[in-house]
Amino acid sequence: MLKGALAASVTPLRDAGGELDEDAFGPLVEFFVAADLDGLLATLRSEGVRVDPKLEDTRYGRFGWITDPEGNRIELWEPPKAYRAPEDENPME
Repeated sequence: MLKGALAASVTPLRDAGGELDEDAFGPLVEFFVAADLDGLLATLRSEGVRVDPKLEDTRYGRFGWITDPEGNRIELWEPPKAYRAPEDENPME
């Protein structure tokens, strides 16, 4: 497990008819929640992980992506400060 990250997997969204969302990129969406996205990406790069140079800043937080050795894309999410638990109550270590 990466220090400073929480892992989660969720199933992609389905429309009202039960069809799989065509924008989803697999049967599961895997992501890590990071307290410091820039720091996590720098650490991963230094370890030789393939890091997508694209970063996305939205009102829902910051997003980045990596690719595992098997070619699976993994999303990294840094929530906006307004949605974070106080650091003394939920240390991410």
